[in-house]
Amino acid sequence: MSGDSERAVAPGVVPAPCASKVELRLSCRHLLDRDPLTKSDPSVVLLQQTQGQWLQVDRTEVVKSSLHPAFSKVFTVDYYFEEVQKLRFEVYDTHGPSGLTCQDDDFLGGMECTLGQIVAQKKMTRPLLLRFGRNAGKSTITVIAEDISGNNGYVELSFQARKLDDKDLFSKSDPFLELYRVNDDGSEQLVYRTEVVKNNLNPVWEPFKVSLNSLCSCEETRPLKCLVWDYDSRGKHDFIGDFTTTFAEMQKAFEEEQQNRGLQASDRAQWDCVNAKYKQKKRNYKNSGVVILADLKLHRVHSFLDYIMGGCQIHCTVAIDFTASNGDPRNSCSLHHINPYQPNEYLRALVAVGEVCQDYDSDKRFSALGFGARIPPKYEVSHDFAINFNPEDDECEGIQGVVEAYQNCLPKVQLYGPTNVAPIISKVARMAAAEESTGEASQYYILLILTDGVVTDMSDTREAIVRASHLPMSVIIVGVGNADFTDMQILDGDDGVLRSPRGEPALRDIVQFVPFRELKNASPAALAKCVLAEVPKQVVEYYSHKELPPRSLGAQTGEAGASSAP
Repeated sequence: MSGDSERAVAPGVVPAPCASKVELRLSCRHLLDRDPLTKSDPSVVLLQQTQGQWLQVDRTEVVKSSLHPAFSKVFTVDYYFEEVQKLRFEVYDTHGPSGLTCQDDDFLGGMECTLGQIVAQKKMTRPLLLRFGRNAGKSTITVIAEDISGNNGYVELSFQARKLDDKDLFSKSDPFLELYRVNDDGSEQLVYRTEVVKNNLNPVWEPFKVSLNSLCSCEETRPLKCLVWDYDSRGKHDFIGDFTTTFAEMQKAFEEEQQNRGLQASDRAQWDCVNAKYKQKKRNYKNSGVVILADLKLHRVHSFLDYIMGGCQIHCTVAIDFTASNGDPRNSCSLHHINPYQPNEYLRALVAVGEVCQDYDSDKRFSALGFGARIPPKYEVSHDFAINFNPEDDECEGIQGVVEAYQNCLPKVQLYGPTNVAPIISKVARMAAAEESTGEASQYYILLILTDGVVTDMSDTREAIVRASHLPMSVIIVGVGNADFTDMQILDGDDGVLRSPRGEPALRDIVQFVPFRELKNASPAALAKCVLAEVPKQVVEYYSHKELPPRSLGAQTGEAGASSAP
């Protein structure tokens, strides 16, 4: 059979891209009434902060005479986990045609937030504020987020046929099947062509895999066309018949067939294979055979945004190096020196990463630990102490709470050594192991280690990372100062698989190492983007390996033959 090069290839199970497209749908309640004779005619303007400036992105339609509008216009924005994407929504009572200018419109209130906050909550309602932070009465705005990047994956299909027309004079037909996707412009795109089954009117074709994107552009109601041919070695294949369906119809038919096992073959998931010419010419014509869907298995590949919008929380633990190599904090040359006008490298890295992560943790609390110092009251060396000196609760309120705990901790500890990080990795791993036992995609852990030198317990650290690679956690190491961090690259598995001292390979690459000096002059946003860029991929890899769907989908077991991607 010709055309093998066009045959669809089963996609590898790879994480969805980190960048996603998000739709934002808006509604308001209890808007202020600025019109004396009628109600306000509201519209909403979306602005996004770029390099410190608010730029107008788009505007909704005007809803006439309504104080409780629901807008049909949908805003589509690109989403990046590793960036703080600041948005502002401004509501106006519109007097002229809906355009991009608001000069003649009455301001009804505004709301600022980050895109991360919206997707983490999925549905967010906030009060509208007037100029200078005054409440706009009881006015509220609700923003609902939806990931439209495509909940991609692939499907395994298996077809067979019964009682096909015999097109050959001295033998039986040699049938093969072609599956086409119907595009928006009406054109047809070949998705898959089966092998030829020789001399058989009841063929059973080999199962095949095809991505949902190739099959139906991730639109399950998109028309699909199946054609059955009798193979001819000269390429002049004889047409047997065709039928049209959709992937949604396939799923429904197969599910019903699964629920009604034991019925007659004629009641199975099947379609009449019809030759239009025969149907016109023959009065009693029924079909040229039937095509049966023998098997359907749907494998979803979920995106990072699926997990976040499904309710997965990101818990961040910060670990700070208090070894003597940092220098006496009272000395301006020390990496821990506190300058009220210029934050040190520890603070800059801490704030840049923390401001991103806090949007994905509902209680906004960070575990804050230190290592390599002698701590009160006995001034014994500790490699995993709470910098708020509360061993029962090492969490701080928000990123500012961590900053304050760090600044209060410095004068109370004696910088010492060595630089051992394995104890802290193991401590966070124990929390992640407890989370793993729940069997849900509910909490993922990020450990941010800030250190000024190469770790001295490299063997134990490698062992701890390999064990942690089986758990819902990632380790980010930021190298502060001008030390030679060459050996630290060993822990970042980008150039090969990290192995424990016993030779056990890491299940997945969970470590990202970044030398701060390479980003010293970069903005906090650029630093956060570099440091956190791999986290979405690592989250998806972990939950895909464990075959755990997003929590919002975990209870959906009705899909016929559905399973998580391996």
